[in-house]
Amino acid sequence: MSPNDSKNSGGFFNSLASSITNFGSVMTKSVNSLMGYEGIEVINPDGSTEDAEEEAGRGRWKQEERDGYWKMMQKYIGSDITSMVTLPVIIFEPMTTLQKMAELMEYSHLLDMADKTQDPYMRMVYASTWAISVYYAYQRTWKPFNPILGETYEMTNHNGINFIAEQVSHHPPMSAAHAENEHFSYDCTSKLKSKLLGNSIDFYPVGRTRVTLKRDGVVLDLVPPPTKAHNLIFGRTWVDSSGEMIMTNLTTGDKAVLYFQPCGWFGSGRYEVDGYVYNSAEEPKILVTGKWNESLSYQACDIEGEPLTCTKLEEVWKVAEAPKKDKYQYTHFAHKVNSFDTAPSKLLSSDSRLRPDRYALDTGDMTKAGYEKSRLEERQRAEKRSREQTGQPFVPKWFDETDEVTPTPWGDLEVYQFNGKYLVHRAAANNSEINTDMKSTQFNPWQFQDTSP
Repeated sequence: MSPNDSKNSGGFFNSLASSITNFGSVMTKSVNSLMGYEGIEVINPDGSTEDAEEEAGRGRWKQEERDGYWKMMQKYIGSDITSMVTLPVIIFEPMTTLQKMAELMEYSHLLDMADKTQDPYMRMVYASTWAISVYYAYQRTWKPFNPILGETYEMTNHNGINFIAEQVSHHPPMSAAHAENEHFSYDCTSKLKSKLLGNSIDFYPVGRTRVTLKRDGVVLDLVPPPTKAHNLIFGRTWVDSSGEMIMTNLTTGDKAVLYFQPCGWFGSGRYEVDGYVYNSAEEPKILVTGKWNESLSYQACDIEGEPLTCTKLEEVWKVAEAPKKDKYQYTHFAHKVNSFDTAPSKLLSSDSRLRPDRYALDTGDMTKAGYEKSRLEERQRAEKRSREQTGQPFVPKWFDETDEVTPTPWGDLEVYQFNGKYLVHRAAANNSEINTDMKSTQFNPWQFQDTSP
């Protein structure tokens, strides 16, 4: 599909549905006869139906583990399993979802450029490219830890940004985040939904992301596409996103509509992104094209979406070089996010870096990581019982729940807003003469300090 097709939303979604249907029919092969189970579909993104049986035997699981987890997961097919299934640490990376939210700040200089430019359409090019840039990091196939209720993550020492995220709800799992520098502020409420399909899982980004550009007070709204993880148990796990990403300038009505191509036979179309920046009259002004794992470029276009003859394709972003053969497929920035190099002085004791299960996994101690994960989950259940017995609800520290419920393509969302108390706390902490050893600080997100672990 060409980017021009996205101007007709009905045609776009019909074409998208057709593309996904064709994708499934040519790329998927049932391996029932091989495995003796029903409902198992294996997809090799670099091949076709001919090598599905061979692909089914690949991946990180041993045969007996595959059998056991398939039997366990069968009963959840069709369900949202975002927080209802206890999973082994072998599939985890030493990072939480709060930290993954912070990875969106790696290429935040693009938002600085969006704030500085006088061109309203280039503003949308820079801002939408920033939103796409994180997908290279998000293709990792390891699961992050679910945050404990009240857990936080702070980040400084990157592009002048102060970043804070907090787990504001456990059921359903919800996170809120705020980031700010001299050029922009970023606010996000996230309530990820999932649907287990057997050997794959769909993730729906139920959330609201707003960026305010400070110079002109422009407010941008982001709606990302859904994501699918393939070959969860049988075959090598891989991640793909397909569909529309829409960024809207709520101040002017301009918008960027970018289409993520689904992966086809032998990897055709995988990673490709195409689309346009439109003015408020829905006329295309700039085309955007590239691959979210490599680079994106832009070019001015006419009202039919064709490149202007007096212009050329200009690169706006290129992915930074990543470490070679990294165990968890981390970028250099992901390592920074996971380190104390980006931590402020006098780090909150509820910070993700201090989780004992995350730290144990990071140092390669799988046994201790599993033990600590179970201990934290049991402590969280004990906290819930205490709240029910005492009638004391959980109240987030750094974000307030509003009365606003906003619709999304995948369900309604209760919106949390940054209350500013963190800025007061951070200023006081920075001015304090009390020094603490961050690495020896005990992880403490708990509401009731006397609850037994």
